[in-house]
Amino acid sequence: MKALNRWIYAVVGVIVLLFAGLIYAWSVLVTPISQEFTNWSNTSLSLTFTICMIFFCLGGLIGGLLQKKIDVKINVWLAAVLFLIGFFISSKAQSIATLYVGYGVLAGFASGLAYNSVMSTMSKWFPDKQGLISGILLMGFGLGSFIIGKIYQAYTPTDIGGWRTSFMIFGIILVIVLGIGGFFFVKPGDDFVPPVSASKGKEKNSNKINKELVIDVNSVQMVKRPSFWFYFVWATLLGAAGLALISQASGIAGEVGKGVSASTIATVVGLISICNGIGRVIYGGMFDKLGRFKTMMTVVVVFFISALLLIIAFKSKSFGILIVGFMLCGASYGGITSTNSAFINSFYGATNYPVNFSIINLNLIIASFGSTIAGALYDSSGSYLSTIFMMIGAIALSFICVVSIKRP
Repeated sequence: MKALNRWIYAVVGVIVLLFAGLIYAWSVLVTPISQEFTNWSNTSLSLTFTICMIFFCLGGLIGGLLQKKIDVKINVWLAAVLFLIGFFISSKAQSIATLYVGYGVLAGFASGLAYNSVMSTMSKWFPDKQGLISGILLMGFGLGSFIIGKIYQAYTPTDIGGWRTSFMIFGIILVIVLGIGGFFFVKPGDDFVPPVSASKGKEKNSNKINKELVIDVNSVQMVKRPSFWFYFVWATLLGAAGLALISQASGIAGEVGKGVSASTIATVVGLISICNGIGRVIYGGMFDKLGRFKTMMTVVVVFFISALLLIIAFKSKSFGILIVGFMLCGASYGGITSTNSAFINSFYGATNYPVNFSIINLNLIIASFGSTIAGALYDSSGSYLSTIFMMIGAIALSFICVVSIKRP
């Protein structure tokens, strides 16, 4: 394929991630499933999302390793096939184990493959805008759960088992979108020069970027550095807090807003995804402009404020305060993912980015247990307030990590 304007590739990347990100709509997708299988506990259903996040990370890691051996578009097409199989198996589920395999293992792995393919390809097209392009792409990934979640709720048959048809349709749509999108995954040639570098007016900024990317280390060297592990723990702690909220958002909204309609609750939960997407762009651009420390510290502070607002909402039963808390928390959670990409490029270089990026994303394997722990806390306490206190603990520890990171 003839090389196109790099923003065309970016648009295709956003579309692919929009659909690949539907796995984050689990708190909405699971509602009719739990109504059909009333004997499945909140903890066992939450484990589906945890498994999905684990295999999302593994899919990203395998995708990064495969990019050294096969064309990246093959990864995208493989993800399409796995999505189709995963949602087909899930649609036939009569046991929780089947759901774990279909949605958790196959769909999660497929999403990771697609995610790594988009991020690693686009990072090569936008070496001058690492934070911004990460934010824009990941906005699509975050908004996928909101948009598709709303469609799912609106068009899924209300009768018991109606969700199965929706899962089949999801699988078919995904294989079509990723199948077509795969053709656009083309890496720039070695002689590619981003427009900002060719502009004399921005030559100073370009030199600054290139100077920052002088450090170029492989994965073995990266994991030996304290800066990597402080960042890894930071992302893990805040990721666990964010995933705990995402997985329990519908229940939290229902507990605070008793009597609020299911449609309104779904819309409010969707605001987390919308602000997640917006936060990815904002914090990605902030990383480019203000640097790593100020960006990470802002994420922590806003996360903490959002948790305090959620506690106030519980105590006062104020649905309005809950909405603000959800929005701020969603934006902060979005800041983690966009910072991941920019941090890896800025601290460890672009040459080994596909693998290094997938390694940093392994924090999600640990963070994903945040949703399982939150489910267990609810089962034992009978209140979603326990989830908020868990979040505050994680946020407090993340502050120590931010101040401990030193630039190599």
